[in-house]
Amino acid sequence: MDSKEMEPENEVDESQAGPELPKLARKKPKGLLRQEKLRDLKNKKKIQKRDRKLRKASGDPKQVPRTIENTREPDSTVLHSDDEDYDQKTQDLAAEFEHDEFADYYSNLYKPKVLITYKEKPLRKVREFGKILTEIVPNSVRIFRRDASVKETIQAAINKGYTDLIIINEDRNEPNGLILVHLPDGPTAYFRLSNVIFPNKRQRKEFTDHRPEVITTNFTTGLGKTVARMLGAVFHQDAEFKGRHVVTMHNQRDYIFFRHHRYKFLKNKPYLRELGPKFTLRLQYLQEGLYDPKCGEYRWIMTDKRHKIETSRRRFFL
Repeated sequence: MDSKEMEPENEVDESQAGPELPKLARKKPKGLLRQEKLRDLKNKKKIQKRDRKLRKASGDPKQVPRTIENTREPDSTVLHSDDEDYDQKTQDLAAEFEHDEFADYYSNLYKPKVLITYKEKPLRKVREFGKILTEIVPNSVRIFRRDASVKETIQAAINKGYTDLIIINEDRNEPNGLILVHLPDGPTAYFRLSNVIFPNKRQRKEFTDHRPEVITTNFTTGLGKTVARMLGAVFHQDAEFKGRHVVTMHNQRDYIFFRHHRYKFLKNKPYLRELGPKFTLRLQYLQEGLYDPKCGEYRWIMTDKRHKIETSRRRFFL
């Protein structure tokens, strides 16, 4: 038989063949990838620990991590203890506070009397929130506003001798706003209310009628100190330490976190037990005088669109 007849017909000349295709890479199993990440993280922590020991042995200063708080944009109204004119700024601020709207309260010339209200038919969560605030804020009462407007409610509260008015707003079955009016001459603040978490039955059992201690922290600017004084003026100055209750309003990146705790000392160590409620306030505006959304004069206001006023993540107002 002829040798040409024995050659396969589909044989291709190697010189004319195309480039060899690359082999597909096989994916590593998820478990193996996770082990590699954990191993790399462990090695990184070892290196960081070794570097810290070397810096400590050589006497180098401790490194401070960069955060949004310590890299915030400078504000002329912020008080720093290392400023050259710190004493002068402190004296000017104290002199200003001696004649502001809350001077009589902080001079202990009167006791606060607070009215808490909402619309005529509030939903269950809003009623519950108002009831809890009444239990926490000393010398406070809550009523239904019925068909009365905010201005009519303010005038009625002034006539009955109330020193502060709290109006709770709601949206979609949730409390979503809080108007605080200092009577009889203002100012008026509106806060956005969010992240409301109610206390459970066990926590409610620990509520007492004792006047709580009040702590306002991290309000550093002139506006922030005014807001802190306004919030503090709602509570009674003479705390009843026997009840061991403390209300904290902590500012962090212009969000005001409200917390309510009870404390006790065991072997000279303080222990805290959270009672609730927990919620977050965000200042939307501070208005001169009483509530007047149309013709009122604003000390500070948050515009409708956040990006117009929050031009930087490191710019804070409180």
